[in-house]
Amino acid sequence: MRERSGRYESPRTCIVPPVTRSDWSDVRERLARLASAPGADEVFGSSSHRWELEPPLSAEELAEVETQLQVELPGEYRSFLLAAGRGGAGPTYGLFPLRRLDGRWRWEGDGADLTDLDGLTQPFPHVEAFNPADGLPEPPDEADYDSEEQFNAAEDAYWEQHDSIVFKPEHSIGLLYLCHLGCAMREALVVSGPARGQMWADDTASDGGYRPLCDDDGTPLGFARWYRRWLDAAETNARSSSDHGAGL
Repeated sequence: MRERSGRYESPRTCIVPPVTRSDWSDVRERLARLASAPGADEVFGSSSHRWELEPPLSAEELAEVETQLQVELPGEYRSFLLAAGRGGAGPTYGLFPLRRLDGRWRWEGDGADLTDLDGLTQPFPHVEAFNPADGLPEPPDEADYDSEEQFNAAEDAYWEQHDSIVFKPEHSIGLLYLCHLGCAMREALVVSGPARGQMWADDTASDGGYRPLCDDDGTPLGFARWYRRWLDAAETNARSSSDHGAGL
């Protein structure tokens, strides 16, 4: 990991997704069409974001954000913040909005607080899926205990140990959480580390661990492709719901 003046400098050995289109000039128009489409309300999560993006950041605001974080955000997400919006319409329940509260920039939303704002410069060390629950024993079986009290005590001890291992904050350093899918499942952008620029899923709530999000051909998704895949699918789903409602 190399840093210069508090900014992340990507090493030559970094595994970074291929550069994808970062021209966001079409996004607001497409969202406006979706907002008025007959089947748009049937798209999962749309009732939360209502197809609306918050205003973009100014260059000065983005500079202030990155100065506070002491890290430069990955390029595709930076361009989205400057050209499209600082949050709102996006995958599942929408992108966590970036807001300034009491002079400090932070992301808001269900799970946004999982981002360690003071630790985004620390490298997320993984390039392949990993699960901190691997190697843990199976939960206690009530049939193995002589009384309900003994079983309850064993179960409490097991889950205390489980949670202390699975939910260690160290597992998510370098991750910027951007949205939630419900049921405590969330997706994040790798800001620092060898997978910088990739989108990852945090499935620890279901003991699924962490995994890179990939395109249909197995290519790791960067922010731009991740967002546009959602937008394409939303248009398809809205159209399909409209056709179904019309009996076509």
